[in-house]
Amino acid sequence: MTGKRAHYKWELLALLCLAFFFNQGDRAIFGVVLPSIKSELHLTDPQLGLVGSVLFFTLAVMLPVAGYLGDLWNKKWIITCSLLFWSAATLMTGLTGGLLGLILLRSVATAGGESFYAPAAFPLLAEHHTRTRSLALSTHQAALYIGVMTSGFLGGFIADRWGWRSAFYVFGACGIVLGLIFIWRLRDAVAETAHETGDRQPSFVSAWGVFFRTKTALLLTVGCAAIIFVNNAYVVWAPEFIREKFGLSQTAAGGSSMFFHHAAALAGVVAGGRLTDRWVVSRPDFRLRLMGLAMLLGVPAIVFMGFAPALALTCLAMAVFGLFRGLYEANTHAALFDVIAPRFRASAVGNMSMCSFLLGSVSPWLLGWLRGVCPPGTGLSYGFMVLSAAYLLGAASIWAAIRYTFATDRYREAVR
Repeated sequence: MTGKRAHYKWELLALLCLAFFFNQGDRAIFGVVLPSIKSELHLTDPQLGLVGSVLFFTLAVMLPVAGYLGDLWNKKWIITCSLLFWSAATLMTGLTGGLLGLILLRSVATAGGESFYAPAAFPLLAEHHTRTRSLALSTHQAALYIGVMTSGFLGGFIADRWGWRSAFYVFGACGIVLGLIFIWRLRDAVAETAHETGDRQPSFVSAWGVFFRTKTALLLTVGCAAIIFVNNAYVVWAPEFIREKFGLSQTAAGGSSMFFHHAAALAGVVAGGRLTDRWVVSRPDFRLRLMGLAMLLGVPAIVFMGFAPALALTCLAMAVFGLFRGLYEANTHAALFDVIAPRFRASAVGNMSMCSFLLGSVSPWLLGWLRGVCPPGTGLSYGFMVLSAAYLLGAASIWAAIRYTFATDRYREAVR
């Protein structure tokens, strides 16, 4: 690898971290300013949950198409156009006047733009990073946590002082500026990677077939779906959960719920990435073992978070939950790439994400419904307890992959 190329792979990582920062920050501010939106637009809890569910459902529907195109088209322009489109939709969300506008701008348009980012960005990073793949992908994942933490404080701060609409204006405008920088600095893959058959443009059906015939990929998708199912509900409802339970302001509730959880997740994802790059050489299934253990240990933390009697204990539970989430997410896509050839990785990311977001799109609505039918002040606590069952199912799927399918499905890739 030339010195220039070695330098650029870290520049690429930095650029994509900034994009992922706004990707997740734009998504998280809705939960932070949710009370203000509810009050001004006169919406019910199920309607607010519906906005989140439609967003994640739209992501699920668009991701397979985005993944397939990510294997065919120039990844630089897919990523750049995606960033510009979702940032513009975020900015325009501040102009909405009711439920329909929120669904069209916040859920459909924003999600439509975001859906093209991950299937192109993750494989692009993987192609530039082979020896440092877990470190690169986990650092990129860390940008997610920083984005959510920052949006927790900034979104609440802006909403408390200038109104909830201003939060969308600020985050959307910053994303547009970054997109213009991407036009100048971003590059595509290291080189064209042809599939073993020599087919440079596989059909949509054949790309799907590679993913759905790989048993380990399907089991990893169950684990990813469990993670996203819980994460989606957490981002939408955690700020309101502790605001209602402990009487906090929007700034304090948004900041506390997002900071403690995601700061611990940040520590977990960085540690997980470094550990994996060190151990996966001698233990190829180490990624999966770390993921399965982390998910299993996250179950009691989620349950305790819902029923902790004091704010300090609730924040501690959020942090422990976040730590184990980070250890898992350090290897979400690196583990998938261990069983999928480079030619089909964007499609694989799209398909795994589609399945995960289809299931995960239900959870924000579910918690909103539970909040409405349970006694006042208890619905979200019971909701988080229900969500912990998803982690148990996810852990079981990962351990099944270790035991039965990974050795057969493993893709052995040359290291650069």
